[in-house]
Amino acid sequence: MLILASQSPRRAELLRNAGIEFAVLAPDVNESMRDGENPLVYVKRLAQEKALAVLNTAEAGAVVLGADTTVVVDGESLGKPTDEADARRMLERLSGRSHQVMTGVCVAWLSADGKVTAEVEAEVTEVEFAALTAEEAASYVASGEPMDKAGAYAIQGQAGRWIPRIEGCYFNVVGLPLARVCAMLARRNVVSAR
Repeated sequence: MLILASQSPRRAELLRNAGIEFAVLAPDVNESMRDGENPLVYVKRLAQEKALAVLNTAEAGAVVLGADTTVVVDGESLGKPTDEADARRMLERLSGRSHQVMTGVCVAWLSADGKVTAEVEAEVTEVEFAALTAEEAASYVASGEPMDKAGAYAIQGQAGRWIPRIEGCYFNVVGLPLARVCAMLARRNVVSAR
């Protein structure tokens, strides 16, 4: 049985659309970035912490999928905005330039001898963002869409009109690098290899 260690409706929708059956158990982990922590190390660490937190409460034989996504510009990690002013600040940082979306993914399981094993990988996608006017940013923030999204935007939503080009996995920008996840799950025989 696969368990998604995430409350993200976008991650759940991506798995459902791929025909993958799963249950959801929300992890209880501190998502704060550590001092001096590299964004890529951060998302991989959080993905693993989320997966292991849920694995500790799961039934024997369960395979747990944890993930964490951040938006990185100039080496700074932009998580979910704390309020509307923070969302506008993030959009100003992204406006008219490229940034990276990084997602750490962890597949964890308990072996027959009781040993916890975790496989951790990461995906990075380069995203080009068009220049936004202050009015466009304010209107977008007022829509509410940015408020629970890393970097304060949703490529699959209204913000898609400002993203002329990406290099890498589109689904990673949504929140889960689907092809990578499926390959990892296939190695555990949770999904078929093709």
